[in-house]
Amino acid sequence: MAKKDKTAHVSETPATQLLRAHKVAFTEHPYDYVEHGGTEESARQLGLDEHVVVKTLVMQDQDAKPLIVLMHGDCKVSTKNLARQIGAKSVEPCKPEVANRHSGYLVGGTSPFGTRKQMPVFIEESILQLPRIAINGGRRGFLVQLDPQACVQLLGARPVQCALAE
Repeated sequence: MAKKDKTAHVSETPATQLLRAHKVAFTEHPYDYVEHGGTEESARQLGLDEHVVVKTLVMQDQDAKPLIVLMHGDCKVSTKNLARQIGAKSVEPCKPEVANRHSGYLVGGTSPFGTRKQMPVFIEESILQLPRIAINGGRRGFLVQLDPQACVQLLGARPVQCALAE
């Protein structure tokens, strides 16, 4: 049996299937995944400003109900501000194994599109001002670029203001 060319099938993820099914225009950007490299590494490899690389963070409220936060790669989430804006007592990041269970993706390859569980999605308001963003395509080492409005249209992402400069 012939070996499969990895790059030929990089786009086959639940995320890209959802985007295609809804006719969302996007471009694919594979890169060499580096453990703990984060958005800084993907931005460097792809020649992008880290501010337009959006990270998908699986978090939970005080009742352990999962939620997704979309944040600029060069920013952190103020969990206090986020909790206040969404009417929660507290918000904290999920442990990696819990995040994997909720999303169906491995941490480092989490896309907000095509998650296993439906979760409320919150997007840093300033991301919506950008013409295009790069966001995980559902696999480590794979970003897709698209209009940030797709996050609102497909995911019902609600704008919040909870960014802290890194």
